[in-house]
Formats: sequence, structure tokens, C-alpha cells
Amino acid sequence: MNKNKLTAGVDEVGRGSWIGPVFSAAVILKKNINKNLLRDSKKIPAKERKQLANYIKKNSIYSVGKASIKEIDKLNILQATLLSMKRAINNLKHKPNIILVDGAHAPKNMGYHFKTIIRGDEKISSISAASIIAKVARDR
Repeated sequence: MNKNKLTAGVDEVGRGSWIGPVFSAAVILKKNINKNLLRDSKKIPAKERKQLANYIKKNSIYSVGKASIKEIDKLNILQATLLSMKRAINNLKHKPNIILVDGAHAPKNMGYHFKTIIRGDEKISSISAASIIAKVARDR
């Protein structure tokens, strides 16, 4: 893996439900992964999602971050989501050069170059992978 040009995809789950913690995942895909398998986690049945999550974990560098219900109540849902994203990014084994984030908001003051992409989980493989990893982590 070329550590000089690493791109991470980041996505969250749990933000819309407002009934539990919010989970985010950060994923750096290895070059050998089959990107044709990756798509928005909301469009994948639960059983297939679990299988894909295992495949992604074997073919990527990934991390999961979480913000608790108490943190959501204290901060608000947007800030708690950004906190869970920061935790996922900070736990990556390798530092990416750029981080592609699903949606309109990205964490700030982290020393990374971020690019937000509306509906990124439908367009960018690493964000799709992050959506799958985050959803499986949340469902556990």
C-alpha cells in the first residue's frame, strides 16, 4: 500500500434515528478490493452487509468511532456525529492524505484535507465501504 497517497472514506449511521448512539467508520481501501461489490449500505440486505463488512475488513485499513446518547444530548446530533467521525479517523493505523466524507459536514481542526460529498455513499467506493462497516458495527 502506497502510504504517500492514502484516501479514506468516512460515513456515519444512527444520525437519523435519534434513539441510540451514532457510529462512524473511516476506511482506506487496499488496491486489490473489488469496488464493484461496494454500494450504499442502505441498499444491501443485512446478511449480505455482514459478509461485505468482513470482506472490507480483510481488504482495507478501517476504524470505527462512536458517540454515546449522553454525548448526543450534551453536544447535539451534528456535533456528536462529527465527534464519532474524529474518533474513527484518529484510530486509523495510517494517516490519509485526503478524507472524503459523506454529506455536507466534516470534522474541523484535525490537520487533514477533507472533501464533503453529498450522497457520497452512492458515488465513492471508500465511503460506501465506511457506510457498510459503520452500519454493521451499529447493528451489533
